[in-house]
Amino acid sequence: MLALLAAGVALAVAAAAQDGPAPGSRFVCTALPPEAARAGCPLPAAPMQGGAPSPEEELRAAVLQLRETVVQQKETLGAQREAIRELTGKLARCEGLAGGKAPGRAATGKDATMGDLPRDPGHVVEQLSRSLQTLKDRLESLEHQLRGNVSNAVLPSDFREVLQRRLGELERQLLHKVAELEDEKSLLHNETSAHRQKTESALNALLQRVTELERGNSAFKSPDAFKVSLPLRTNYLYGKIKKTLPELYAFTICLWLRSSASPGIGTPFSYAVPGQANEIVLIEWGNNPIELLINDKVTQLPLFVSDGKWHHVCITWTTRDGMWEAFQDGEKLGTGENLAPWHPIKPGGVLILGQEQDTVGGRFDATQAFVGELSQFNIWDRVLRAQEIVNIANCSTNMPGNIIPWVDNNVDVFGGASKWPVETCEERLLDL
Repeated sequence: MLALLAAGVALAVAAAAQDGPAPGSRFVCTALPPEAARAGCPLPAAPMQGGAPSPEEELRAAVLQLRETVVQQKETLGAQREAIRELTGKLARCEGLAGGKAPGRAATGKDATMGDLPRDPGHVVEQLSRSLQTLKDRLESLEHQLRGNVSNAVLPSDFREVLQRRLGELERQLLHKVAELEDEKSLLHNETSAHRQKTESALNALLQRVTELERGNSAFKSPDAFKVSLPLRTNYLYGKIKKTLPELYAFTICLWLRSSASPGIGTPFSYAVPGQANEIVLIEWGNNPIELLINDKVTQLPLFVSDGKWHHVCITWTTRDGMWEAFQDGEKLGTGENLAPWHPIKPGGVLILGQEQDTVGGRFDATQAFVGELSQFNIWDRVLRAQEIVNIANCSTNMPGNIIPWVDNNVDVFGGASKWPVETCEERLLDL
């Protein structure tokens, strides 16, 4: 300031010397405070020369203009410094809030810049990100404005550099804080997804356990101590034997069944192969007696099992002359021949419990569905002796089929059919 004033006085003295002042004349310089110039206090009047401004008036006007310029730049710098201090304070509060504390306030979850914060951490992170982005925009706007003002003002070079470094540092801190908040938001999302998957896994395990308990403690006493329940006459409830049959020239099929369905118990089992849906079928439908079909050839069996009690049924057959026998509860009730003679049972088919197949493994008819319970379905590749069948029926021997044994992991159920623990053999015998 003093340097500018001294330079102005020197210019005035030089101008006066060039105009050739009268010998012996002198200039008197009086120092005025800046407040006097701002208040409009006039300088001492100087004489006019020929109606044009004198060198003293020009000097006085230059000094006033310089003073006004300096005052304006001081006010601008003061306002800009105040704005920087305000932004720095807000940034410090944002940093304290991101760290879990609000400086200068109790931990109420509120801030003068951010307002009310939601309790959800995800929403907190999002709102902080938006607020920090707003602060960043304001800093950029202030930087552009300040650069424009600095270009038009006369500021010391060291002050401009300090100001620019400060703004750059604030911008870097702001970007770093935004990046940290984005990372925290991503980690929170990942933790939420992992927790949801863990919860779903636990619920699935619990649902599976409840299903097992609903089946009546499905830990069977032995692999064959279970039954298949088919409670409705539909075309979608059935059981399926996982194993298939090899080529057979003789067989014995035995099973326990209980049904009181009317008319007819339906189809306890069926075996279909490509090209022949009725390779082996046991069926009672409508008012017809129980029938045995082999290669679509039919014979009627003298069996009566629709009284709602457990019954043991065995059927034997051999390709030689098509001989067959029918046993109920250990007693032979019928025999015959010429049932598909010299026809070997084809391999690779599908065994279905409770439905009659019109195509291999499907196209069931609800009117031919079995309604009731089945257990101990076994198949041998030979004709069992009568005494062996009696021993199986009266539970004096345990003799699983050598082709198809009745075990839990060999039977699947579908459409609402279920597997349950079966009563002991002695309990089944109480129905006989």
